[in-house]
Amino acid sequence: MEKENRFYNTKTFYRFVEDFLTNKGQPKPKKRVKLSKDFMERIMLAVTQVNGCPYCSYFHAKEALRAGMSNEEVKKLLKGEFGDVPDDQLVAILFAEHYAETAGNFDEEAYKKLVETYGEDYTYSIMRAIRAIMVGNTHGNAFNALANRLKGKPYKNSNLKDELSIIFGIFVFVPAALINQLFKRKVNHAANAKN
Repeated sequence: MEKENRFYNTKTFYRFVEDFLTNKGQPKPKKRVKLSKDFMERIMLAVTQVNGCPYCSYFHAKEALRAGMSNEEVKKLLKGEFGDVPDDQLVAILFAEHYAETAGNFDEEAYKKLVETYGEDYTYSIMRAIRAIMVGNTHGNAFNALANRLKGKPYKNSNLKDELSIIFGIFVFVPAALINQLFKRKVNHAANAKN
C-alpha cells in the first residue's frame, strides 16, 4: 500500500519557505560546512519518508545510490528504519524525522542535542538541508495532489485552493519572505540605533 502524502496548507508552506530562506532562529555559522553527499541524502530521505513525496523519494533515492549507499539502506530509510545509518549521523537523521513529523515545530531539547552533537556550524548545515527538503516535499506533494485531482482522484486531505497556491505561490513566497526579512532587519537596526 502506497503511503499517503502529507499535505500542508498554504500558510504552513509559506512558513517553510520563510524558515529556509531566513535560517530562522539560527546564528550565522562561523564557517560554512558542507555535508557529505551520503549524509545529505540520508537527511533528505528521513524527511521525505515522513512527508511521502513521490517525486522527492524517487530523486533522492537515486542520489543516495549515486552517493554510494546500498539499495537495502535506501529502502530502509524510505520506511523510516535507521539501523544502517552511521553512528555519527544518527542524531541528525532522527532530528530530521522529528522535524518533519512536527511540521517544523521541533522540541527545543532535541535541537539542543543536535547542537551539542555537531556544533553550531554543522547544525546550521543540517538545518538548511532539513528545511530545503521540507519546502521540496510540500511543493511536490501539492503538485502530486493536483495531478491526482485532474485524474478524478483528489486526496481527501487537500483542496484545490491550497494545491494551486503552493504550486504557483513559490514564485511569490520567495521574494515576499526575503523582503519581509529585509524589513525586519531594517526595523531591528533602527531600534538598535536608538538605544
